[in-house]
Amino acid sequence: MASGVRLSPWAALAALLALAALLAWPAPTAVLDWQPALAWAEPWRFWSAAFVHWSAQHLLANLAGCAVLALLGWAARLPARAALAWALAWPLTQAGLLLRPDLLHYGGLSGVLHAGVAVAVLELLRRPGRERLIALAIALGLIVKLSLEQPLGPALRALPGWDILIAPVAHLSGAVSGAVCGAVIGAVSSAISALASPRRSRPPA
Repeated sequence: MASGVRLSPWAALAALLALAALLAWPAPTAVLDWQPALAWAEPWRFWSAAFVHWSAQHLLANLAGCAVLALLGWAARLPARAALAWALAWPLTQAGLLLRPDLLHYGGLSGVLHAGVAVAVLELLRRPGRERLIALAIALGLIVKLSLEQPLGPALRALPGWDILIAPVAHLSGAVSGAVCGAVIGAVSSAISALASPRRSRPPA
C-alpha cells in the first residue's frame, strides 16, 4: 500500500506560525503585540506577539523564514521532540523580553524563528559526520549574526534595507530559549530512551 505524504510535527508547527501570522495581518496590533506592562494581565501576548508584523516586508521576510525552517526540518528529518522544544521556546522568547522593559512594543516571528534555528542546531549536533559539521556551520553563523546585531545595546535599531525598527534582543532571547528548550527536551528524551531500552545481559564469566 502506498504511503501518503505526512506533515511532520516540525513542519506543522512552521505552517501554524506562518498561517497565524497571515490571519493576524489585518487584526489590530494593540490587542496582540508584546507590551511588558500588560504581559501578566493579558498572558496571551506571550504567544500572539509572534503573529504581529509592522509592514508587508516584515511579514514576507518571516514567512520566508518559516519556509526555510520547514525545509530544514524536512531535510534533516527532525523528530517530534525537536518540534516540542521549538513550541516550548515560543512563549519563552517573549518572556525573555521582560528583561528589557524599555522595549514597550514588539511583534514578529523573528525571535521564534531564531529559537527554531537553535533547536535544529542542537538536534543536528547529536548526529555524527556531515550533519554535525552543518550544525557547527549554522551555529557559527547564528553567533556571528547575533554579535553583529548587538542585542544588548539599544532595544530598537534601524537597519539598512528595513522599513521598520528591529529588536535584536528578541533574536537573542529566541536563540537562548531554543537552546535551553532543545537541551532540556533532548536530555529528557535520552533519559527516557535509556530507561525504556532493555538492559544488556552480562556475558558469562
